[in-house]
Amino acid sequence: MAKWMKRILLGVGWCALLAGAAGIVLHFVAWQQRPLVLLASGASYLMVGALVGFVFFLIARGWRSAGAAGVLVGVVLWTLVPSFVPEGRAATGPQVTVMQSNLLFGQADTGAVVREVRDNRVDVLTVQELTNAAVEKLAGSGLAAELPYSYLRSTPDGGGGTGIYSRYPLRDGKRYDGFLLEHVSATMEHPERGPIAVFSFHPIPPPFGFSNWLTEMRKIREILDAQQGPAIVGADFNATRDHAAFRELLDGRFETAADQVGAGLLPTFPDDWRIGPFIGIDHVLLADATAEDIHTLRVPGSDHRALLARVRLN
Repeated sequence: MAKWMKRILLGVGWCALLAGAAGIVLHFVAWQQRPLVLLASGASYLMVGALVGFVFFLIARGWRSAGAAGVLVGVVLWTLVPSFVPEGRAATGPQVTVMQSNLLFGQADTGAVVREVRDNRVDVLTVQELTNAAVEKLAGSGLAAELPYSYLRSTPDGGGGTGIYSRYPLRDGKRYDGFLLEHVSATMEHPERGPIAVFSFHPIPPPFGFSNWLTEMRKIREILDAQQGPAIVGADFNATRDHAAFRELLDGRFETAADQVGAGLLPTFPDDWRIGPFIGIDHVLLADATAEDIHTLRVPGSDHRALLARVRLN
């Protein structure tokens, strides 16, 4: 191999390796600075640079560089691979189908939302950015025929509204104080399993209120840590699995449906870009329940893809 070619390969390899190292650092540190938190949204993609660098070093026969890259590749694989591997657990309880959808200031095609609910026999629908007009349009599209029970905190306009729709009776609806947008929960009375807590969360996006986002994520963790018994969370957390603030929500009883089935990064946002979504900020969390499947759904008019999870209660 010509020396100039080897130098190019090594140079490109080191650039890729540095990107991978940056991704690892962005992933593991609980950043308190907004620019770094925003960069951390795509840390998993940067980590792939370590794999690219490793391959370039092997091609260039830069063995010492490849050795250094190999260490980082091990960290990357240890960090990313588990999210792509199903946990393989089974539950024997009744199945509940959950749909999570951000309606983009109520502008999403509510008819499409109702069709997905009907076609997939959804039992629980959690929504964010729920406006008064969207509530009326969902009702006009026949949502009550599928999900007759609800606890809603809609707003006249904007992205503050949040709600829960259910096939089964809801009681003890609760609105949580201390959040800029609406955060709600209710207890669903499942005919076979009994009471199941359902939460719908929507912390403020970090670009529009970074300190508030940090505070709200901590408040959400306190709410979830206090929860006993089976629970379902549908949320636009405005956070990916690369954010320490999100991973802290999983330190207790809750797990993500995506991790349980090995769905990987499961990008949901932004769906109004030509290249499609590339970060996963919408999530379904479960306690005392096991996901059997989860995938995304396109909702015309929204900048988020919805999530559809088939869950077996433990």
